[in-house]
Amino acid sequence: MYFKLLWGEFATLPEVVAIALGGSRAGADYDEKSDYDLYIYCTSIPDESVRGQILEKHCKYMEIGNSFWELEDDCTLKDGTDIDILYRNIRDFSQTIQSVVEEHTAYNGYTTCMWHNFLHSRILYDKNGELESLQNKYQIPYPDELRNNIIRKNLHLLTGNLPSYDTQIKKAFARKDMVSVNHRTAAFLESYFDIIFAMNRLTHPGEKRMVQYAKEHAEVLPADFEENLDRLFQNMFTDSDRALQALREMINELGKVIKCSGINSL
Repeated sequence: MYFKLLWGEFATLPEVVAIALGGSRAGADYDEKSDYDLYIYCTSIPDESVRGQILEKHCKYMEIGNSFWELEDDCTLKDGTDIDILYRNIRDFSQTIQSVVEEHTAYNGYTTCMWHNFLHSRILYDKNGELESLQNKYQIPYPDELRNNIIRKNLHLLTGNLPSYDTQIKKAFARKDMVSVNHRTAAFLESYFDIIFAMNRLTHPGEKRMVQYAKEHAEVLPADFEENLDRLFQNMFTDSDRALQALREMINELGKVIKCSGINSL
């Protein structure tokens, strides 16, 4: 009840052009404890005081104006359910998606996350049909050039260059800098999974359940995919030789799959 009343009030604001529900609540894989991920698409961001007036009617706890990633209000509804409300300028957001899907821009990991999030969101309100039109525009096959760009860029980040992650991790182990080991290993995995999803022409699902998503949806995975990940995690902070060996095997097996797919990674 509180959720519907809340987004219904946002829909009355003149600057709001569309509202969408993302995350597990947008599909069938959720329960009554699942959080809401609500996306407010605007021509301009509603004023903080206006947002606060709406939220205080329906929420028992509010953090207004968090901007760690996107601008969002993080709240708990009066029924006890958490809700993340993200505000997006629809023009800026459209340009971000265009950069990836049409201009084939690759990033250091998570390249197609926003595209995935957008395609899997459920539209709740669409004043002029603009959001549905944008969704339909990007319901297209995975572009080959984008796939190649992601693999090429992120493979060079994994290995083969002086600043590549495997080299950085080896140096961090040598100086016993475990904070750096943790940091660079996380970056390694960002690029590793970006390659796996691109290789399979899958949009990136985000930071949660990546192994599960890959196992369920990817047609091709490197040999010993899950085993090598487990070996890496088991040895990261206890046995540097075994951890580095796991990284080498992950890179080698990934390279074999890329080569078999006929992608030029140079």
